Amino acid sequence: MAASNSKDVARANPFESIVGQSQVSRFLSEAQAENRFSHAYLFVGPVGSGKTETATALAKARLCPSGGCGECDHCRRIARGTHPDVHWVEPEGIGSYLTEQIRDVIRDSTLAPIRANHKIYIITRADLLRDQAANAFLKTLEEPPADTSFVLMSRTRDSVLPTLVSRCQTLVFRRLPDSEAIGLVCRQTGASEQDARIALATVGGSTKKACEFLASPSRKQRRLVAINVMERLGQSDSADVLDCASEMLQVVDAPLGEMKAKFEKERKNNEDFMTKGALNYLEKSQDRMLKSSTREGLTEMLAVIRSWLRDCAAVRIGCENLMVNDDCHYTIEKVGNQLELENFTLALRAVDKAAARIARNVTPQLVIETMLFDIRKVLYAGSCTDKV
Repeated sequence: MAASNSKDVARANPFESIVGQSQVSRFLSEAQAENRFSHAYLFVGPVGSGKTETATALAKARLCPSGGCGECDHCRRIARGTHPDVHWVEPEGIGSYLTEQIRDVIRDSTLAPIRANHKIYIITRADLLRDQAANAFLKTLEEPPADTSFVLMSRTRDSVLPTLVSRCQTLVFRRLPDSEAIGLVCRQTGASEQDARIALATVGGSTKKACEFLASPSRKQRRLVAINVMERLGQSDSADVLDCASEMLQVVDAPLGEMKAKFEKERKNNEDFMTKGALNYLEKSQDRMLKSSTREGLTEMLAVIRSWLRDCAAVRIGCENLMVNDDCHYTIEKVGNQLELENFTLALRAVDKAAARIARNVTPQLVIETMLFDIRKVLYAGSCTDKV
């Protein structure tokens, strides 16, 4: 639903802050000015191109009485990810959305908004919306309630089912060059280029997540733990490897207590506004976010290890200028000069295998332990002796 005051809408334009996507920004700004938002969008583009930031801006434009002022309670809650009428829907199944998960979304979409006059559902991996889950979603996506809209996101249009694509207005996001992404992170955080480059490598290229990473002491500590484990792996026996895996999982789980406390506070703040069904949906959504946070933490940890291994490979082929983790260059140069490129290729395959197993919900402890043993075998087979 459009904001009620047309002058305020014209003055407040959250899409102006979208960086590097001038066509998308202009298109959505015009849609806002003319009060012609679509009921469903498909955002298509690579990781780090600004799809998440744009979905957040769209939520502000739809829910804020002034069209996205950035200062009101609605805008602040949206920015923090705590607005009860903005739903980020991550896949809960093994590599897909569950049919029951999508049916929960459909049921919730029929309920009135809790705080705003509109609500929005953001399907973060539309390419994983398949089979029965997609079929259950089609009618609601085509004709949602008047106070509801959807944003589907995917890296490519071809990976999304045509029946879903045909029901959405597609916006294409271009890939941000590395220099633009680094510059954006530096401007938004005040970080150095080196720290921005490290953050982007750690989070897979997303500028928004890179800014969040730089503002999070626990996530920066997580990176240091992962690098420290890689540096110690060559002198580790089997018992040490198991300890390393436990240490990594502890720092992944560390932020969960804070998240749980925040969710509990959110439920208490909204229980007077919400029906029993809405509260149940909120609790399910929060449980999914906790599981998603664990997966993201593990994925981030693997990204750090992958970046470290790539730096070692860059040293091996004489391309030290491509190194990302400059703050630990001594160890990287030492390892890179001692081994062959094939060793790092095999180690990277072990990381990719671990990522695939995490996506299939294999026990994290087993995944990390197996990965570390595999990496130790291909990098340090001749230098490790077990004491047990």
